[in-house]
Amino acid sequence: MKFKLNHIVLFKLIAVMFLMASCGSDDESLQRIDQVMNFYMKNSAGQDLLNPKKAGSYTAFSVNDDNGATDVSPVSVPLKMTTDSLYYFEYVSGAKRIIMDSISPENKTYHSNLTFSLSRTVNNQVVTVTDAMEIRYRWTPSLFQVSEVLYNDQVIFSKEADAPNAINTFTIIK
Repeated sequence: MKFKLNHIVLFKLIAVMFLMASCGSDDESLQRIDQVMNFYMKNSAGQDLLNPKKAGSYTAFSVNDDNGATDVSPVSVPLKMTTDSLYYFEYVSGAKRIIMDSISPENKTYHSNLTFSLSRTVNNQVVTVTDAMEIRYRWTPSLFQVSEVLYNDQVIFSKEADAPNAINTFTIIK
């Protein structure tokens, strides 16, 4: 019995050591992920259009994934506020990414398409506008990042591949 027990213990010890050796990683194998976006909406006079307490601002919104599994595929884009009381949208992920091109297996471009429905009251009537956002992503084995954002077909944000990781922040002027 003692002989069998030692073999079992030895086998378990070898298995644990093999597992630990195979779980090692090096910095070269890590992929930088840079996909968080914070974006503000202002009018040409600089008014925060996301502050629901200010006249003329949007009081309700919804976001839909145009590439979603169904026609109505809501995406979570929470409304947040800075310490300076400025409102902004925070988008982390949630919309389906579609491959646009594949220059090589080591370099790909993806995109997501979102529709924003923004409502506000004008002359005691609720008015809803529908805007389109396209988010383009750059993918390599070492990098996944937002590379460009188009809002209503206008480029409002772009980032070079060698730019450092950061929260991607921009303002939409409406």
